[in-house]
Amino acid sequence: MALPDYEGWACFVAVADGGSFTAAAASLGLSKASVSKAVTRLEASLGITLLHRSSRVVAVSTAGAGLLDEARAMVAAATAATEAARGDRVDLAGPIRLAAPMSFGIKVLGPPLAAFLEQHPAVEIEVLLSDARNDPVAEGIDLTLRISPLADSSLLARTIAPVAASVIASPAYLDKHGTPKHPLELAGHRLIGYGHRQRAMPLHFHRKGEEATVLPTGPLFANNGDIAVPLVVAGVGIASLPDFIAAEALASGAVVPILTDWSLPQSYLHLLSPPSRLRPARVRALSDHLVDALKISCTGAHDHYLALHGR
Repeated sequence: MALPDYEGWACFVAVADGGSFTAAAASLGLSKASVSKAVTRLEASLGITLLHRSSRVVAVSTAGAGLLDEARAMVAAATAATEAARGDRVDLAGPIRLAAPMSFGIKVLGPPLAAFLEQHPAVEIEVLLSDARNDPVAEGIDLTLRISPLADSSLLARTIAPVAASVIASPAYLDKHGTPKHPLELAGHRLIGYGHRQRAMPLHFHRKGEEATVLPTGPLFANNGDIAVPLVVAGVGIASLPDFIAAEALASGAVVPILTDWSLPQSYLHLLSPPSRLRPARVRALSDHLVDALKISCTGAHDHYLALHGR
């Protein structure tokens, strides 16, 4: 059995990701002719066309598209094996793609990433902030931070810490409309909805064996929580938000937590990575750094939540 043409596969992936033989050659440190020759050799050995070429455009063929994810995984595994073999003999260097929720990334990620880059100046981190659920394997993402229940998948997951959330309102709103003492009383109030995919997500409350479910209805729904905070501060309505989004407003007293003797289902911050356990040393280092740093910040926020709620 012939050995896989690793060079050919690496060149194919580089062309597909870079969009041209010129970009691939630059990323690989090879000549354009060498990259073209390697891809042509691979196509000949497979008996299929991986890339359609024209004078102006290079496009991945249908057959090539069907093999691209596996090719990326092969190249990534080979790269990781090489870096793992080098171990601590070389400084950490190279790119890392990190995905995170929009608000969490803006409000929390800056300091830990700054500390990591101070330690490892040759590492280059591409941060992708979005509240959409991404596909780390298909999108070539090394590490993904996610705050949501984990679906069954082949992704490797590390649970970092609980993420606190509170039901909040402005003092002015509560003075005008009254303070709900039971979750079911929220049905008579204007609620500002927040969620990632589904508008009418019910809120489930519980305390000491008692449960209550409320379906939010109100003047606004958004898939990002930052927009809800100024609306709550302005007295437009009540919202249930993660404390890292509402932290400043809570600290200043612009909003206050309500229904503090009730709990919402506990959410957790997770760090996801593609299924191969063989990862470049720089990715392993950032993974460990984020787990340690974010565990401290999230635990501190959760302790503050427990203090707010008298627990």
